[in-house]
Amino acid sequence: MFRILIAEDDKELRQLFQHVLMKNGYAVTGVADGKEALDAIDKGYYDLIISDIMMPVMDGYELVSSLRQAGINTPVMMITAKDAFDDMRLGFLSGTDDYMVKPVNVNEMVLRVGALLRRAQMINERRQTIGNTVLECDSLTVTCNGESMVLPQKEFMLLYKMASFPGRIFTRQQLMDDIWGYESDSDTHTVDVHIGRLRDRFRDNPDFKIVTMRGVGYKVVKQ
Repeated sequence: MFRILIAEDDKELRQLFQHVLMKNGYAVTGVADGKEALDAIDKGYYDLIISDIMMPVMDGYELVSSLRQAGINTPVMMITAKDAFDDMRLGFLSGTDDYMVKPVNVNEMVLRVGALLRRAQMINERRQTIGNTVLECDSLTVTCNGESMVLPQKEFMLLYKMASFPGRIFTRQQLMDDIWGYESDSDTHTVDVHIGRLRDRFRDNPDFKIVTMRGVGYKVVKQ
């Protein structure tokens, strides 16, 4: 079960987020400011942090900067009443992974949380093997029978995502959210274009093939 830490000084809002996320299968801890968040992180592991910006004692910017300076790369979603571009820019510069503006649509928040966790899981695993084909995240390299090929980042992550779950069907929208990000301006046709390129590259690969599920999406199957 994924563990989520919420840093939010508004008690009612914090409890609402906790309730919604727990209903969706997450283990959730709530704290009132950035200092309490750091204390909680010192005592236990969390897969994701949701943080307000304006909090007493230590605000969200300071919290995220402290984490990144300490080498802690836990994904962070910033939630705030501020919607100016400069505030968003500061959030991302401090090391934030995603950003939502109050009033928060909790259903959208659940979708974003899921996408962030999936992306973080992919990055943490770093390597996948399917048959004799090895995918290396650090170098964006696919190696088969001693021959290596470096892929463009989006192509690699798309293949890596599907190869991590052979036989599982992914919709185009799922792949867009996980690889391009929830707020991407690209449409799902982008996925089709990248799938076409991957098929051309790995047409003769003996370990897997990419199968189209008409009207739904794609999957990687072992040969």
